[in-house]
Amino acid sequence: MSIGGIGGIGGIDSSRIQAMMEQLKAAAAKPAAPSLAPAGLGEKPVAKLDFADALHSTLQEVSNKSQVAADLGKRFAMGDDTVSLSDTMIAMQKSSIAFQATVQVRNKLVSAYHDIMNMQV
Repeated sequence: MSIGGIGGIGGIDSSRIQAMMEQLKAAAAKPAAPSLAPAGLGEKPVAKLDFADALHSTLQEVSNKSQVAADLGKRFAMGDDTVSLSDTMIAMQKSSIAFQATVQVRNKLVSAYHDIMNMQV
């Protein structure tokens, strides 16, 4: 597989990372939305999405990708014929990109926390 082929996979993961960021933003904005709607219009109550739950599930997903990549790497190194080098490398790249995105989200959260703590009241 050429380097360009791996770069194409990175583009797919980049859009998934962007989708994950949008999902977190939507999850953070959802609890405020039901209070704006009048009660009793026959709509089903919307289940509130907790930021901690969204963060936990995202971190669990990153952990799962890392475990899958490690397992594939170990199986490939031990000579398992059912695991190809390209599958192993793709899984490792997905894991790496997911981890990098998680670190960037953490950095943004820490930066926002510092900005809030430094605000004059």
